[in-house]
Amino acid sequence: MESKKVDIEERLVRFAVMILKLAEKLPDTRAGRYFHDQLIRSGVSPALNYGEAKSAESASDFIHKMKVCLKELRETLISLKIIRGKPLIKSDPILDTCFQECDELVSIFVKSIQTAQLNKNNKMHS
Repeated sequence: MESKKVDIEERLVRFAVMILKLAEKLPDTRAGRYFHDQLIRSGVSPALNYGEAKSAESASDFIHKMKVCLKELRETLISLKIIRGKPLIKSDPILDTCFQECDELVSIFVKSIQTAQLNKNNKMHS
């Protein structure tokens, strides 16, 4: 199970780096600057918060921190949709890669939170 956690952490770090690269490509316009800052905040946050989740003090604390990661990933996904829809960046492979990876990470975190909640409930009823 530890290798899965390492894989998720590594994916989150790679995702954060991709987000930083994407943010640097945004135009120097009011909207570009806004989404530059927004992407950096929400797109890098899951990697940092996941580090906290790994050191959670309880199952409830772990679930809470994982939910924070999920919230930030969903926020990032919506920002990516807006950037694509405007478009603030013309067709660029990094935008598509960020979008796909963020979508996959959202799915992973939804499932991880469900599993953690189920495990917590099973321990409570044992």
